[in-house]
Amino acid sequence: MRLPLIAGNWKMNTTIEEAKVLISNLAKPLDGIINVEILICPPFISLKAVSELLQNSSIKVGAQNMHYENKGAFTGEISPLMIKDICQYVIIGHSERRQYFNDDLYINNKVKAAIKYGIRPILCIGEKLEENQSGRTIEVLDSQLEQALTGVEDVATLVIAYEPVWAIGTGKSAGAEQANKTITTIRKKLGSLYNEEIASDVRILYGGSTSADNIAEFASQPEIDGALAGGASLKPEQFISMVSQTSAIYNRKKK
Repeated sequence: MRLPLIAGNWKMNTTIEEAKVLISNLAKPLDGIINVEILICPPFISLKAVSELLQNSSIKVGAQNMHYENKGAFTGEISPLMIKDICQYVIIGHSERRQYFNDDLYINNKVKAAIKYGIRPILCIGEKLEENQSGRTIEVLDSQLEQALTGVEDVATLVIAYEPVWAIGTGKSAGAEQANKTITTIRKKLGSLYNEEIASDVRILYGGSTSADNIAEFASQPEIDGALAGGASLKPEQFISMVSQTSAIYNRKKK
């Protein structure tokens, strides 16, 4: 069985001191959970501090973005060389990056760079509301996968996060069964790009207003391997509950 992953994307929230406090509230309750991989993605300024606090913990650390070049005249950017020693993961292609920073142009290069330097990419894909309403969800997701994975041969470390854009930060989420159905088609597309064995091994998360109140619905679905949480990851009780519920469901699935 694929090991579930619950990832927290803090987005542009928390100062360094606030990040330390948040980690101190999360680390001890979560550290004993071994059948769910746990990931925290704080802002760049807090990566080192968070990494040091979690040095002896099973909780992983990830970046929210990165440039694809090693170094150069890219003011304000962060390269894979700068994060590879403190991050195990990096989020690539989040809808907010696509919408506000035109990241569609660079996602393929970023995926390749992450894999090259041993950083696990979490590739975000998802359709907008109008695309969903016009029945173009699968067309959009297929196109995003093809664009992101062109020339990418090794996807053993790849994680995909299906995040319908209309559900991010809105309080609305896709129904669990519908999300599972969509993720099934994502896995089918991976099978056509690679093969069925590879497709069955890749973890696919759901993101989009996930919380302690609905995580059980999503984690219970056979094709959903966890969640990429935004606002809920900034609330210790919520995030701890999401991980605990996912752990219990995984144990039931194994029996």
